[in-house]
Amino acid sequence: MEVTKLLNYLKSLSKKKKIYLTLALGCVIFVGLFLLKTTGAQNTKAESIPLVRTTVVGSKEGVDSYSYPGEVHARYEKQLAFQVSGKVIKKNVQPGSNVNAGDVLLEMDPKDIAQIVNSSLAQVNSATSQLRLAESNLDRYRQLYEQNAVSRAQLDQYENSYEVARSAVQQARALYEQSSNQLDYSKLHADSDGVIASVSVEAGQVVSAGQPVVILVQNGEREVEISVPENRIEEIRNASKIIVNFWALPDILVDGKVREISPIAASTTRTYKVRISLINPPSNIGLGMTANVSLAGGDEKDISTMTIPSTAIYQTGDNPCVWVVVDNVTNLRKVKIIKAGNDFVKVTGLKKGEIIVTAGVNKIREHQKVRLAEGA
Repeated sequence: MEVTKLLNYLKSLSKKKKIYLTLALGCVIFVGLFLLKTTGAQNTKAESIPLVRTTVVGSKEGVDSYSYPGEVHARYEKQLAFQVSGKVIKKNVQPGSNVNAGDVLLEMDPKDIAQIVNSSLAQVNSATSQLRLAESNLDRYRQLYEQNAVSRAQLDQYENSYEVARSAVQQARALYEQSSNQLDYSKLHADSDGVIASVSVEAGQVVSAGQPVVILVQNGEREVEISVPENRIEEIRNASKIIVNFWALPDILVDGKVREISPIAASTTRTYKVRISLINPPSNIGLGMTANVSLAGGDEKDISTMTIPSTAIYQTGDNPCVWVVVDNVTNLRKVKIIKAGNDFVKVTGLKKGEIIVTAGVNKIREHQKVRLAEGA
């Protein structure tokens, strides 16, 4: 019905009005087609500009800085043991006790050892008596020999008896000194100032010679033990600066230095034990505290050397390059690789603050316009 009305209306128009209406409809159609084509071209152009992932040279994300949890230890930790077997009768220390060199830590029942000492002393007295007798006989026969009352063979016999008696005295005295030392060994002494870390025996327990019973942590140097995976050993070995902070003391930062790297990996974790010496630590750092060791790469002293992700390298023949983005346009720049790792490489030829492409480097062309990923 509406269409019929529209047709009747168009028929009623004059020829001049029909011409105007036709021109107006043509203009509207032309403008619509033009706008549609322009919008499509813009969308196609926007879609042709690739979106790239980038990083800023010298930023935190571009530097191979790592941190490792650890625990505070003493430089020297000793496992102390009795040098004789016996029954422990007295325990003078507990874990955490402060001791000085010479303090008695544990005592063993000395009865049996004391009897051995008494027996050795009796042997010394007996051997001494035999020596005096041999010496008297020798003097007597020397006088008789000078008077030609006995033969030289008889004198030699008494001289030999004297030497045997003297050797017997020396042997008896050595056994007596040995047994006296064992009597001293029935008391376990601290050989240096320190703190008792653990005591593994109680009074009444029988222990054997050489069995560790006390761990003594010697006063002095403190260090942190950390576990490092095998692909980070060289980084920590060449680290120029090591900073240690403590969970219980958040306001304290201490410089550290690598003292020892274990040559063998742990069988369970396959990591290497590393000891970090603490340089001038404050006195309130206690044994067993939880610590965090942070380090930076060894080449960071050289301001011309920058650490970048290894995915940023674009190889052209024998020349390693990177894509540097300036005003959203890529520029290929040659760099020199100083050191290569699993995730990062150290290069020269870049400046701090420059933006480089870190993903899809093989799909980019020289002087190509790119879009940076959000947050880049």
